[in-house]
Amino acid sequence: MNYQESIKWLYSTQLFGIKLGLENVSRLLDETGVSSRPDGIKVIHVAGTNGKGSVCAFAERILRDAGVVTGLFTSPHLIRFGERIQVSGGMISEEAIAHGLSSLRELVCEWETHPTFFELSFVLAMRHFCDSGCEVILLETGMGGRLDATNAVTADVSVITSIALDHQEWLGDTLREIAGEKAGIIKPNTPVVVADLAPEARDVVGRRALTLRVPCIEAHPLPIEWELGLKGAHQRENAALAVEAACRVEGERLTQEGIQLSLKETYWPGRFEIIQEKIVLDGAHNPEAAAALASTWRETFSDKAAHLIFGAVELKDIDSILAALISVADTITLVPVTSERSVSLEVMREAMDRVGGQFEVNEVDCLETALEAALGRDGMSLVAGSLFLVGEARGLLMDDPFEVSLQ
Repeated sequence: MNYQESIKWLYSTQLFGIKLGLENVSRLLDETGVSSRPDGIKVIHVAGTNGKGSVCAFAERILRDAGVVTGLFTSPHLIRFGERIQVSGGMISEEAIAHGLSSLRELVCEWETHPTFFELSFVLAMRHFCDSGCEVILLETGMGGRLDATNAVTADVSVITSIALDHQEWLGDTLREIAGEKAGIIKPNTPVVVADLAPEARDVVGRRALTLRVPCIEAHPLPIEWELGLKGAHQRENAALAVEAACRVEGERLTQEGIQLSLKETYWPGRFEIIQEKIVLDGAHNPEAAAALASTWRETFSDKAAHLIFGAVELKDIDSILAALISVADTITLVPVTSERSVSLEVMREAMDRVGGQFEVNEVDCLETALEAALGRDGMSLVAGSLFLVGEARGLLMDDPFEVSLQ
């Protein structure tokens, strides 16, 4: 298969849906020659509700700047599939994707239980990292942790970021149940670095670490004068988690001065990213993330109101997300997301009616129309509610959406 054919085949496997469990992915790793504990490669495994990608981005930059060959696996991508798989900051090539997926397709064609999109993507990444001579691999869980495909690999350090209600249809209805799924990444002989969790989540994570007799470490707060490349008070905790994890896998090569500079230069697209000095992009696809976004907006722009461009996908708490975001908005444009899971304009309008407030609310059929209007108006606009929406916005607003935007 060429690149386009291989990507088309990979996306066709989404018909198999989400299948949490490790049997399939463990078999896939074994048959592609990837050990659950890759020889000579260290692994940082990150789970949590929000902040996983930011922690990975901070830690990867710290390690890369210190001369470590890094492998980074994250999801979802914003525009191009290759964003999910990076070696030392560079995306996997189209040729490597085509070759890798062709091999995987041939391998699994007769399997009774077909691997999922995420399982195949993860194994493609691990094979690429091993072939590329990576020294440290950073893995972001896709969903949960205990039964997530990434948990088939044994880590040297586990990290658990903030935990909140999300993906309840898969992970459980309570914070304790969700925390139990996240804590499933904790393994024997692997220390875990944890965020400042809510008491019920902290209890679950702490008991898991105690049962396995592994250190449960709270990251040290960063010096207040240290600057970060990612905006928002919540990013200071993410950065602290990243520093702790990076130091535990490659402490000898790191210096305080180097870490400080790396944190300042860390970039992660779609997280309070300012484009053309007019538009802020932030996925903010759950209530906790939306509240953090609203707080960051106030920190950055004081009392200046946003023109909110909002779109969302199904199975999200749209009412709570909107309630947080409209606290910094004065006008709102509702747009559909380019996804089969997009919430309709009617459903979003009904959510706005429930949330209340006096707002000028517009509806448009496509994001491009909303962005054109935003660029022509005074003040700042905010695109939020879905990473799918943010990815589409980056593609429309940037000549090269894979370059770092100037902030």
